[in-house]
Amino acid sequence: MGPELLVAAVLGIALVSYVLTGGADFGGGVWDLLASGPRKIEQRRAIALAIGPVWEANHVWLILAIVLMFTCFPTAHAAISTALHIPLTLMLIGIVLRGSAFVFRNYDSRRDEVQARWSVIFAVASTVTPVLLGVVVGAIASGRIRVVDGTYEGDFTSAWLAPFPWAVGFLTLAIFAYLAAVYMTQVTGHDPELQNDFRVHGLQASVAVFALAWVSFFLAKNGAPQIWTGLWASTWAIPLQIVVGATGLGCIYALYAKQYPSARNLVIAQVFLVVSGWALAQFPFLIPPDVTVADHAPDSVLWLVLAILAVGAPPLIAAYAWMMWIFKGPDAPLDPRLPREEPK
Repeated sequence: MGPELLVAAVLGIALVSYVLTGGADFGGGVWDLLASGPRKIEQRRAIALAIGPVWEANHVWLILAIVLMFTCFPTAHAAISTALHIPLTLMLIGIVLRGSAFVFRNYDSRRDEVQARWSVIFAVASTVTPVLLGVVVGAIASGRIRVVDGTYEGDFTSAWLAPFPWAVGFLTLAIFAYLAAVYMTQVTGHDPELQNDFRVHGLQASVAVFALAWVSFFLAKNGAPQIWTGLWASTWAIPLQIVVGATGLGCIYALYAKQYPSARNLVIAQVFLVVSGWALAQFPFLIPPDVTVADHAPDSVLWLVLAILAVGAPPLIAAYAWMMWIFKGPDAPLDPRLPREEPK
């Protein structure tokens, strides 16, 4: 295995990690926007307390992916950042607005009008940003970004202003909301009624994921031929589809039966398989049909990056795991400002 494949594998792992962690944070913002009923205030407070201790740390996986891309695959990075600079810029603005609103909502005046303003900004940015992220992913896979002699040739809108990228954008939003709802059933066990609210949200999001996945798949035949071929005609496609379907149905049943730990594990498996299947369908292309993993930086650069990862990744992963155990482990209270209960 060449160094470019190793780097591509790390890049894929980083993106999957970001979806499973940061994606759930964005999904929490979606449910903040859609909070309703007699417990809407409690829903929003539970989401804020669940996101608060870890949400900034989850961006480490996105940062790692970006650094690996522009360091190890500069041709792909240059083409993507040029062709898709409009949705990418809007996505970054959304990330900044979301983070700023989340902080100001917690430390600004407690007056209702002030809190309402920051809540709207936080929730809208949390909803729009995942859509733009999915649009970028869909545009990259569409084959509309043409690279000739290492240079992007085309305009700045046609690659992403098309049905397939937007279908993928809304699918991404649904997946993030699905993750967040299932995760929230785990952290609201102290309040059965609140827990049931997120259970219902999880079931609703699972229907949206199912519908949008099929819409995206059918649009892919003309909108992203490489993805459609990989997910339909490859030797591993049908077994993958069966396993993804089984995990999805299992998660729905677990939510229906109120088996929340099983639902969490199954939704993680389902989303992992979906993202991994997409990557396999696109492989070896970074930008179909012109840029592959073979269009990489010199081997000396790749080996140096891999050496740095070998040294830096273990303490990073250990610190991240320790943080998650402190704030998300079985003994962690929902409100991180409260001490853990002493064992009896």
